[in-house]
Amino acid sequence: MNYETVIGLEVHAELKTNTKIYCGCKNEFGGEPNTHTCPICTGMPGTLPVLNKRVVDFAIKAGLAMNCTITKYGKQDRKNYFYPDLPKAYQISQFDLPLCQNGYIDILVDGETRRIGITRIHIEEDAGKLVHDDYANCSIADYNRCGVPLIEIVSEPDLRSPEEARVFLETLKSILEYTEVSDCKMQEGSLRCDVNVSLRPFGQKEFGTRCEMKNINSFRAAVRSMEYEQKRQAEVLSAGGVIVQETRSWDDVKGTSVVMRTKEDAQDYRYFPEPDLLPIVVSDEWVEEIKKTIPELPEQRRSRYVNDYGLPEYDAFLLTSSKKTADFFDETVNLGAAPKTVSNWLMGDIAKVLNDRELEAGDIPFSPAQLKSLIALIEKGTISNSAAKKVLNEMFNSSEEPEKIVEQLGLSQVSDEGALMAMVQEVMAQNPQSIVDYKAGKDRALGFLMGQVMRVSKGKANPQVISQMLKEALDKA
Repeated sequence: MNYETVIGLEVHAELKTNTKIYCGCKNEFGGEPNTHTCPICTGMPGTLPVLNKRVVDFAIKAGLAMNCTITKYGKQDRKNYFYPDLPKAYQISQFDLPLCQNGYIDILVDGETRRIGITRIHIEEDAGKLVHDDYANCSIADYNRCGVPLIEIVSEPDLRSPEEARVFLETLKSILEYTEVSDCKMQEGSLRCDVNVSLRPFGQKEFGTRCEMKNINSFRAAVRSMEYEQKRQAEVLSAGGVIVQETRSWDDVKGTSVVMRTKEDAQDYRYFPEPDLLPIVVSDEWVEEIKKTIPELPEQRRSRYVNDYGLPEYDAFLLTSSKKTADFFDETVNLGAAPKTVSNWLMGDIAKVLNDRELEAGDIPFSPAQLKSLIALIEKGTISNSAAKKVLNEMFNSSEEPEKIVEQLGLSQVSDEGALMAMVQEVMAQNPQSIVDYKAGKDRALGFLMGQVMRVSKGKANPQVISQMLKEALDKA
């Protein structure tokens, strides 16, 4: 490709408040259509909004976690557009005085740290949802989501590949989870993003014409949409064409996008200050109080894992990408398990089971204490590594204590030297040629004999003890 890709993201995160942004309706996912509504969030004439202070708290908390400057005197604005899911025909948002500005997030890509700018974070209300019924050939408006509080996080156009954008989104998601301002459940629409992509010839300073991609509901879809768009634009430019600024809708099933409309600019929304809401005045004391509530963030945790536990950067990055995974790791290590061993289990076998069963880290059905017990059973030689994998699967099924599962399935290793020596002697007697091969320097003979002993013991022989016994017996033969 002769062009450099330039990507900017607009991420919408639903805030985890009890009530909506301007009324007392439940901020809760689901429910029968139009049951979490009132005259305020459905835009009835004569109603007045009242700003939920918790929304501002959460927005400032997110802004501080992303190294933003907090706007001390701000306001809210009306963003005017006509669409059936917006009953007021305007959305209360923020235009020229967003609550948080000029921040950044550091991301780790291919072992290198990249700093991605955050232009702004502002608060706004969500719109409703249109449910399209193909059978009845109609669309139904569900206003339950109207007034759900959002923060919109706008990045600088600092991203240069879909892979960088993916890492940025994952890092951003982890920050929102750590600060507990959003539950980030993408399947419920709690975290959504719009993607802006443009191309320019390598070496050119000026940005190309950008296109925005909407209707993206997963990180995988975001990456696919960016890959598609950079290829589409490159083909247009290479053929001598011109990129038109437009908004496109991404179809993840077909893997293509279609034009929705010519891209609007700010003036098309006819922004003006919201006359029914007072200015937002943020004191230094307010900011300091919120700072005290910010926990150890992913980047700080990564540093601790590398410096205190000696974990590789890669391990630390993967573990801290999910707060629930990192919390599980910390609790297990605090119980006395070796950090690298816990890391291997969480990144390896546990991650595989979660992926196979389409579960998340928060769905692990057993406790850190139970994982510590499983690791201890291996270290004591009670069970082998292969048996431990069977125990882990059963722990996902039943949440039973690992010791009980080992007993139920009969997975305990045989470590009794008398019983093992009898097996060694039996195998050697049955395989005299392997003894000759071993004496001739063929190392594979030892492995073969090991396998035969494991077969005789039905996999229960302690491999470390067997290996030592075989070597001693073969040297004496």
